[in-house]
Amino acid sequence: MSEAEKVAFKPKKSVALSGVTAGNTALCTVGKSGNDLHYRGYDILDIATTCEFEEIAYLLVHEKWPNKAELAAYKKKLASLRVPPAGVLTVLEQLPATSHPMDVLRTGVSALGCLAPEHNDHSTGGARHIADRLLASLGSMLCYWHHYANERRRIEIETDDDSIGAHFLHLFMARSRRSPGCVPCTPR
Repeated sequence: MSEAEKVAFKPKKSVALSGVTAGNTALCTVGKSGNDLHYRGYDILDIATTCEFEEIAYLLVHEKWPNKAELAAYKKKLASLRVPPAGVLTVLEQLPATSHPMDVLRTGVSALGCLAPEHNDHSTGGARHIADRLLASLGSMLCYWHHYANERRRIEIETDDDSIGAHFLHLFMARSRRSPGCVPCTPR
């Protein structure tokens, strides 16, 4: 495509489904009163700058705003679920550095489902546990793969960080800091 064609290209806005309800959910509403987004009735603009990610995750997964004790317990639970089984890490080591990160996450989730299968508990509590496990471990999987695929280094996934964001940044930055948490690869 020439530069003139790139500049002239304007995506067509589809209005065929404007105003058509695609599904009903209690999780969020989009555009209820314009360009707004609400999570379980809370305007995202009101909570985005004052809340922690884990508070929003708790709201979405557990259907209510956490009090301080619930938030502390939730963060502790998520921290306990961060490290995937060793077999998942072995699977991630097989993926090339050219893999798309979404493909890496999909593969990691599939491996997790095989190596740590869900219980036959299809209750709301069982579904919440699955959501919590995924929230907690996806960042670990992605960072582990990133370091292994690009530098052939196995990093230590456990951290003392109390938030998913801090944990992710700690693992991601392990590369540039050459932190003691990084371990040169040796055959397993």
